[in-house]
Amino acid sequence: MRHTHLLARDALWNLFGQGAPLVAAFFAIPVLTRGLGPDRFGVLALAWVFLGYFSLFDLGLGRALTQAVSERLGRGEVDELPAIAWTSVATMALLGIVGAGVAAIATPLMVTRVLKIPASLQGETQRAFYVLAASIPVVILTSGFRGLLEAKQRFDLSNAIRLPLSMLMLLTPMAVLPFDHSLVVITGLLLGIRTIAMFVHASFAIRVVPGLLVRPVIRREMLRPLLALGSWMTVSNIVGPLLVTLDRFVIGAAASLAAVTYYTAPYEAVTKMWLLPVAISTALFPEFAATFQRDPVRGARLYRRGVTTLLLLLFPVTLIVVAASHLGLRLWLGPAFAEHSTGVLQVIAAGVLINSIAYVPFTLIQGLGRPDLTAKLHLAEIGPFVGLLWLLIARFGILGAAIAWTIRCTVDSALLFAIASRMLPKAHASLRPLAAACAIAASLLVSAALAPTPIRIVIVVLGVPVFALGGARWLLDRDDRNAIATRLPFRRVAAVPAGD
Repeated sequence: MRHTHLLARDALWNLFGQGAPLVAAFFAIPVLTRGLGPDRFGVLALAWVFLGYFSLFDLGLGRALTQAVSERLGRGEVDELPAIAWTSVATMALLGIVGAGVAAIATPLMVTRVLKIPASLQGETQRAFYVLAASIPVVILTSGFRGLLEAKQRFDLSNAIRLPLSMLMLLTPMAVLPFDHSLVVITGLLLGIRTIAMFVHASFAIRVVPGLLVRPVIRREMLRPLLALGSWMTVSNIVGPLLVTLDRFVIGAAASLAAVTYYTAPYEAVTKMWLLPVAISTALFPEFAATFQRDPVRGARLYRRGVTTLLLLLFPVTLIVVAASHLGLRLWLGPAFAEHSTGVLQVIAAGVLINSIAYVPFTLIQGLGRPDLTAKLHLAEIGPFVGLLWLLIARFGILGAAIAWTIRCTVDSALLFAIASRMLPKAHASLRPLAAACAIAASLLVSAALAPTPIRIVIVVLGVPVFALGGARWLLDRDDRNAIATRLPFRRVAAVPAGD
């Protein structure tokens, strides 16, 4: 079984693979908007959304494949891997073809009736969307091969492919601009890039998963549990983002578009913190699936480390955001945003911290093969969340929306931790010190939000190092502290206490 520093390396690979394209997008999007013009760039942006939506036709099989292969590896059942892989890949190819057909059939209606495409661009847009429809099987098959790489915990390979792919998806339209502004040409080149990436994923998957080069074996009896697992994951993949974005639609209906703007800007800024929990949970997912069957004690240790790591890394950032929210908004977006959005930023920052920590129990539950529990939980939250949004927006405006969003995150997180503790009882006792740490963190965040500016500075200056040192002492075990100490420049004189 792998060591903690390898999991940290995988998380860093994931963080780099997901974060670097955001930096590229920051520079590429202004160039594309000027070069293509607002109408064509709008169509290109819709095309990216269009492709992402129809990629759901894989019915979660990519993630289910990662879970199933990781579980077999944990049990030492490597002989079953080729059959699981080929059954999943063949099914995903079929689903991709169906998705391409549905997208092609829907394209004329989408272009002429649903989307407000200028008449002069409708023909070009329709042809570009047909090209995107042809991309759907490629995208779905790529997710399957990536799932195999992640099951083998080769995040170095998957991110080494993802990074240039993401960059090329942004830079290719820029390279085309001096020669042609045609959306058909741009989407055609993007299809070519995705196809090359699919074959690269496939070649690496064949190298790291033993037996894939033998004659493809498809077993129908394996398909049903994979589809059941993937379908519930798809429900979470659809409902989860809906819960994250529903607040803005309700604000638009209950308040105004200006209110949506004052709410969305700080929201989009602070939720970039999700990059870290996504990176860590992606690395943990195959470990949970593989470890639980063979070594539940190690699974509990990984679970605790994941939760503790996220709290210790993200709390200082959250405290600084809460304390400096008014000044930061004033410098970034101006006095109007500082006046209207300070409270929103503070409340959502706390909600993002809570939600980030909950990524670990969410990943554990899905890694242990129970995505139905997370999906049912998300479905049950929709109605109460909408009601709470309407009630609090009517009373407090966009601050009420932020409060409702954070309350939902808190309740969701508590339920996820409760479910995870029943599935992995050995982790429950080890998380008790975390409850005290969370209470301290909450009191510091409330103080930083309500205190005068001089007191806020004191809270940050003292709170961050004290929380970090106290967390390292009480939340990390001896192995964790020793691993950190050996990497410090003064490790030769550092004494690491053993009080576990």
